[in-house]
Parts: sequence; C-alpha cells; structure tokens
Amino acid sequence: MRFSLLFASLFLPVAASAQTFMFDDADDIDTETVEEWEASAEFGLLYTSGNTETESLKGKFNASRDIQNWRHKGVFDYYTAEQEDQETGESVETADRMFISAQSNYKFDPDSRDSLFVFGSYEEDEFSGFEYQATVATGYGARYRYDEDIYADYEIGPGYSRTKPVQVEGEPPVESDGSMILRLAGGLNWKISENSRFNALLSSEIGEDNTKSKAELSVSANINSSLAMKFSIGANHNSHVADESLEKLDTETAVTLVYSF
Repeated sequence: MRFSLLFASLFLPVAASAQTFMFDDADDIDTETVEEWEASAEFGLLYTSGNTETESLKGKFNASRDIQNWRHKGVFDYYTAEQEDQETGESVETADRMFISAQSNYKFDPDSRDSLFVFGSYEEDEFSGFEYQATVATGYGARYRYDEDIYADYEIGPGYSRTKPVQVEGEPPVESDGSMILRLAGGLNWKISENSRFNALLSSEIGEDNTKSKAELSVSANINSSLAMKFSIGANHNSHVADESLEKLDTETAVTLVYSF
C-alpha cells in the first residue's frame, strides 16, 4: 500500500495540472505517427542442469498503431517456470502467468498530446493468490515528447476490477469479487541510439481491498534490422493475497530475442 500511495502522490499532481506542471520544456504536440501496424514477438528459454534442474519459458507479443486521432496497442505475455524438488526429484511448477491487455487512445486532435483512453486487461496467475484478475478503465492520457528520441506517456482514470482469489485448501469456496479502482500508469520510451532502446513501464490499480501494481524496465539492442536482444526486469505486486503463505511481490528477470515485423 505504501508503494501505491507513493505512486499516487507523484502522479496525481501531474494529471491535475498536465498543461503547465513539470512539462515546460516538452513539445506541445506528438508529431510521430505510425500508419501501419507495428508488431514484435519475443521468446526466451532457460534450462539448467546439475545439482538443480530448472526450466523457464517466456513469450510475449506486442502490437501497436498510431494513426490520425487514434493510438492502439495490445500485449500478450506468458511466463512459466519449473524447478526440481531436491527431496522427491520431481519437477514442481513455480510460476505460470498469462497476461493480456488492450488499449485505445482517442486524441482530441491528430497533433494533440492529450487523449481519452480505454484500457482492458485479464491475468491468470495462481501464484499471485488470484485465479484471475480482470480490469477495465477509462480516463485522461497525455504523451509528452521531450525531444525526437524521448517521450513519456501518462494516464489516470477510474475503472472496475473483478478478481477471484485462489481456493485455499480446507477453506469454504470463494466467489469472484468486483470493486471500483483508480488506475495510474506511466511509461518512458528512450531511443538511446539507432540500435538500442530503453523502456520503463509502471502502473497501479488502487482498490479498496487490493492494490495491484506492475513495473518493467528493459534495454534492447538490435542484432539486425528485424532481430534484437532484450534484457528486462519486471515486478508484480498485490497488497492483499488470500493465502498468507504466498509472497505479495513477484519479480522476473529475462533475456529474450525480439523479432519485429
């Protein structure tokens, strides 16, 4: 909860006075548009053997398009991991997460940095303490371009979240639950050079019973015109989990190959 309150305290002043506060050196318009769909698929596999055997797999697909008054983007992300139990010798699943999201921003004007967004996501991750977490949200978005190589996106708006906690053995059956949330999100895209890029993403969905937060930092370097290598660090946090034996924070470090088309 402290993490979310800190995030809100930093973000809310930006949204409240987005036209004048902190952005005097940013361009008033976002002049870069992508008429065609851009898509990328990334894949990473890690297998170790010896004293301990582990295996992990990560796959991700991104698609985006920026045209006239609209900006669209979608994400499909999957991660799984297994580790050998040293006592039994059997493989034990330690992670299995699927995340899907889609978002559209309607720009007030083709050259405007201000927009209205609609966002939806669905996540299945029993190791987070929830069988699933689904969110829809809408609100105000803004893209500030600091120079031709750096821009940042900011979003704030109300939404609705529906979740179903994982069934705890010996406990009564649980039902899904819905609540209103406040979604805060920010992203930074920095083209370091012609062959490398840095990205940072942070979002928080603040609800009465649970606050769900996601973060990712990544650096990618081109191998050729369509293939790149990417190093990323991600974190997922829930302020409340039904099973107290589960950690509230999950982290993920990955090295993947990214194919753009």
